[in-house]
Amino acid sequence: MVKELACRKCKCVTTGKICPACKSSDLTPDWEGIVIVANPEESRIAKTLKITVKGKYALKVT
Repeated sequence: MVKELACRKCKCVTTGKICPACKSSDLTPDWEGIVIVANPEESRIAKTLKITVKGKYALKVT
């Protein structure tokens, strides 16, 4: 199974070495919870979490 990492900057979850949302390389395997945003422009959750790019996001990154 591929290890998923969360970006410390924007909380985007990825299997790569660079965040697809903010292009940061500051990733960590220590994260909890998940939210999937399909339409950030109309999502109230995305607005609350300040997510502007669709994708998979961690709720808590340590």
